[in-house]
Amino acid sequence: MSTRTHSTDIAIIGGGVGGCAAALAALEAGAKVILTEETAWIGGQLTSQAVPPDEHGWIERFGRTASYARFREAVRQHYRNNTALLPEVRANPRLNPGNGWVSPLCHEPKVALAVLEAFLAPYLQTGRLVILLHHTPLATEQDGTDRIKSVRLTDTTSGAEIRLSARMFLDATELGDLIALSGTESVTGRESRDQTGEPSAPIIAQPANHQAFSWCFALEYLDGANYVGTPPADYDYWRNYRPELTPSWPGNWLSWNGLNPRTMAPMHYQFAPHQEKLGMFSGLWTFRRIIDRSQFEPGTYASDLVMVNWPMIDYLGGDLVTANATQRTKLYNGARQLSLAVMHWLQTEAPRPDGGTGWPGLRLRPDVMGTEDGLAMAPYIRESRRIRAVTTIREQDVSAAHLPAGADRAREYPDSIGIGYYRIDLHPSCGGDNYIDVPSLPFQIPLGALIPVRMQNLLPAAKNIGTTHLTNGCYRLHPVEWNIGEVAGTLAAHCLRETLTPQAVQRDPGLISRFQSLLTARGIELAWPAEPLDPVEGDPHAHVMHLK
Repeated sequence: MSTRTHSTDIAIIGGGVGGCAAALAALEAGAKVILTEETAWIGGQLTSQAVPPDEHGWIERFGRTASYARFREAVRQHYRNNTALLPEVRANPRLNPGNGWVSPLCHEPKVALAVLEAFLAPYLQTGRLVILLHHTPLATEQDGTDRIKSVRLTDTTSGAEIRLSARMFLDATELGDLIALSGTESVTGRESRDQTGEPSAPIIAQPANHQAFSWCFALEYLDGANYVGTPPADYDYWRNYRPELTPSWPGNWLSWNGLNPRTMAPMHYQFAPHQEKLGMFSGLWTFRRIIDRSQFEPGTYASDLVMVNWPMIDYLGGDLVTANATQRTKLYNGARQLSLAVMHWLQTEAPRPDGGTGWPGLRLRPDVMGTEDGLAMAPYIRESRRIRAVTTIREQDVSAAHLPAGADRAREYPDSIGIGYYRIDLHPSCGGDNYIDVPSLPFQIPLGALIPVRMQNLLPAAKNIGTTHLTNGCYRLHPVEWNIGEVAGTLAAHCLRETLTPQAVQRDPGLISRFQSLLTARGIELAWPAEPLDPVEGDPHAHVMHLK
């Protein structure tokens, strides 16, 4: 079978949140783009991974790029235009279709997909954008030692291979695969304290120790129905599974017992179909609910739709980032089995508030996920391989505990290319760490964190920038990944237009200032507002800290 060759200005490998934002920015800057994606859907966290946006409490007013704000409004408008919303709900400028309490905008994955496709459609029609779905990168061809000449990919539906050549390459994969294939200097797992100086880093580096990943799914509940099927193959294993974590986990993984990530005190999750919010991390029905049926005309939905991204589907069986293709397949299968086991447990053995067990009327929604089995199209990845960057963002640059007393924002950077906010929030890891949850301050994204120390035509465009294992915990969520991708796409187009390397831009204060002017013109905020920032308002979970 012959290998076809495609050529473009900018090749973006990975069609997740950052990849889509990068493509949109590069196209709006006049470049030609090829965007590749391993699954059937672009959108990553927002679509194929089925994770409604995790956002800070200021997101409706500031702390996001103009294009991300436009995406959010387009999602809301989609519901206003195409669904039977109650009039008072339709008129709400801050419409939240699911009323999930984790986010001010909980919505169905297919709606995010429709919005992203609409954003990119004009460029597909003119031929300046090509999207290659079901394509996985295999290898790179280098031009000298510090430039990529082409990337070879395989079409996983047909087995055909293509060669993709470009002047600039962006790695927007979920695991930093293009970084690894190209030999770009990179970091994986937990750095040591000697490497980063971070107070919470371990004494010895742990390069294969990453956060758990999760295979999400959507469910609904129909009272009186029975959708219980055959137990999944590994059900007995998972129903008795106890993770080996430090500090220890309180009991079986499949139970309502857990730990408060911030205090590590034992807590009890609350769950019952159509049960309203009970408190942070405890009212699971409304936690990531994506459709609240009470907001729609009676009869529109037979049930709420709830997205399951709960602690008990965090998969700790191994490290995806450093795994080879065969090992990844095995890990993926293990995570899928865990999620199917959780679903069966919910139907049959999960303790109910009334003293009974199980809700047989719970069922998966394959139509919501775009899959046959009802699980998400792809796993939710929290952590990636990271470039070894000109600037590395460390715990002491963002942690509230290690910045001057009274500070209301993190370290400021003269080469800022965006802002964001989230706690340093790390889930249990495959290396045995329990939650690491540290207060942080509203932060900036330095351009230097996007610049590889050597490679001249490769940029990170997702969760693969110059953070550490710890600071990835606050730079990994939707608005920041979008900002990173948007800047990477803008920078790639700018460098091609001006015949510059990313390193040259970052080294020269005049060139930085000029590039920052381009970003400001795009509606990218480079600094937080001058007024004092209320940390309680910024933390969307702060008002529900009465845990049960």
